[in-house]
Amino acid sequence: MTAPTLALSQIDIGGVATTVIDTGTPGGQHGTPVLLLHGSGPGVTATANWRPVIPALSAGRRVIAPDQLGFGGTATGEQRTYGRGAWTEHALALLDTLGAAPVDIIGNSMGGAIALSIAAARPATVRRIVLMGSMGVAMALPPGLDAVWSYTPGMEQMRAVIGLFAHNRELITDELVELRYRASLDAPVRDSWAAMFPAPRQRWVDDLALPGAELAAIAAPVLMVHGRDDQVVPWRDSSARLLGLLPDSRLHVLSGCGHWTMIERTADFLAVVQPFLGG
Repeated sequence: MTAPTLALSQIDIGGVATTVIDTGTPGGQHGTPVLLLHGSGPGVTATANWRPVIPALSAGRRVIAPDQLGFGGTATGEQRTYGRGAWTEHALALLDTLGAAPVDIIGNSMGGAIALSIAAARPATVRRIVLMGSMGVAMALPPGLDAVWSYTPGMEQMRAVIGLFAHNRELITDELVELRYRASLDAPVRDSWAAMFPAPRQRWVDDLALPGAELAAIAAPVLMVHGRDDQVVPWRDSSARLLGLLPDSRLHVLSGCGHWTMIERTADFLAVVQPFLGG
């Protein structure tokens, strides 16, 4: 398989210049486009989160992966309101602008909560959902997530954050730490991040949690993939609870894996995700 070029473009979404990867085969053999929503780690971008899986996912379908509001190339550093409502509205406006709906959605962590929020807000937009280490349900602020959201720029601080994300210590290279650290130093990214998750941080977990009635009304089939050793969003606090609240759901737990399922266990991730999306 030839890896696609992850070319970045910028499009205006509600007055915000939004950086997006838009690749793959529109109207390909699998038909439905897939929207990839990254998580909320410092210095994160769509490219950093999704590079390992985009080649396989885009082989037969269109793949859309934005830098979400306040992150990466979409960060402006301007004063604005963040949270579930803002991220959901931005993602829906992106799909409207690109004319991409209906879509399948793969959401990582915070992006999983936004995937569920999109399905609750506009059911006809979403065919199937994959959640990875997802938020979206009421829970106490996990200590690992608190540590991630309290990040302030520094090499050792970024090393500690990546250490929480990855169970496989071989992934925590100096090159990766420096890359994510440099990304977090970009002035618009830095200023947007500083405004995003101020203490007390339990309120941001609460904001990203959908009420039980909203979860129960989501008709789209949901596949949850979660690392058993996730220190950021523990699976028993999130995916296990979602399993009992979502009408059509299934859960795949990977041992020896942390929060970065698609990076640490790419082949295993694709082995369960691709048949589900092909259904």
